[in-house]
Amino acid sequence: MSPATTARLRRGGVEQLALVAAFLPLAWMAMALFEVAGQSLGPNPSRELLHTSGKTALNALWLTLALRPLQELSGRIEFLWCRRVAGLTSFAYATLHLLVYAILELGLDWSDLGAEIAKRPFIIVGLIALIGMIPMAATSTDRAMRRMGRRWQRWHAAIYPVSLLAVWHYYWQVKLDITEPLIYLGALAAMLGYRLHRAHQRRRAT
Repeated sequence: MSPATTARLRRGGVEQLALVAAFLPLAWMAMALFEVAGQSLGPNPSRELLHTSGKTALNALWLTLALRPLQELSGRIEFLWCRRVAGLTSFAYATLHLLVYAILELGLDWSDLGAEIAKRPFIIVGLIALIGMIPMAATSTDRAMRRMGRRWQRWHAAIYPVSLLAVWHYYWQVKLDITEPLIYLGALAAMLGYRLHRAHQRRRAT
């Protein structure tokens, strides 16, 4: 077996494991929804589904940002092999987050949407973040990377403003304890700082 074939098989195995991990929160939500194995969504199922899908989307988005620094600091290419799955996982759970809100909270009654946005303006911020993820999800294939070349990296740098909007969405809806949103914001600042530092190092090296 050639080294290229071995590497391809290894990458496939890593991506499959990442995909299994991506489905775990969805499996828990499904089990809790149907009260399987003692799991439960509590007294307010729609709110719990909304919270779980949103936090999963946020965690997957931050993991997507963290995998490049982890690869560079550790030298393990396996971290990069998980980035596409992590990014698509974030998009999928963010979409689920919107669907849970539209179906279970609004009841698909769009006449209430204007009043809801006026009362909860963080909704529009989250929606803009989700819209910003669509082009990145649509161009996540190897074929798109080859076709776009260097433009692909510039296009996918939009993950940083999207992440800022996502944490703003989370911060704005928290009423009392803002500790978690600030932790997310601090992690985002650290990863952006690392990216800028590495870009500065590469410019000095050329």
